[in-house]
Amino acid sequence: MTGKARFIIAGLLIVVAVTVLIVGTTGRTARYFLTIEELLAMGDEALDRSVTVSGAVLGDTIVYEPAIPRVRFTIVQVPGDPREVEQAGGQAAVIDAAVSDPQAPRLEVILEDVKPDLLEHKAQPIVRGHLEADGRLHADEVLLKCPSRYADGLPDQAEAP
Repeated sequence: MTGKARFIIAGLLIVVAVTVLIVGTTGRTARYFLTIEELLAMGDEALDRSVTVSGAVLGDTIVYEPAIPRVRFTIVQVPGDPREVEQAGGQAAVIDAAVSDPQAPRLEVILEDVKPDLLEHKAQPIVRGHLEADGRLHADEVLLKCPSRYADGLPDQAEAP
């Protein structure tokens, strides 16, 4: 076999090995962004996946145990489609409707960490974690969108010339 043929075969083997590694690990590590309704509809299929879910926090469900530390709270379904949010009157209107609707899909979240400062009633968390058999989402990470009160105006120092 010539040197050129060996080089081509070695190159093909490397490409195949890299492809197998990418395909083999992507399915296990991919994070699926879902609404609460979509996650609950998956049933047992959701138990083996790392997922990302968003919603609105129900403030009266926040329980913080600082000695552990652990925080538990419930999020309620908000639409994932921006057009649906716009048709409903905007993000604030959608969140108000969601937290007021006792029939809206809900999901309990458990975070084994300190309570995030921005975790409050009507906050919009993006929760990454795993759905357990008990129906609770055990969060690896909770990201909170800035409250709308910070987006309304510029800070004083930014307005000064």
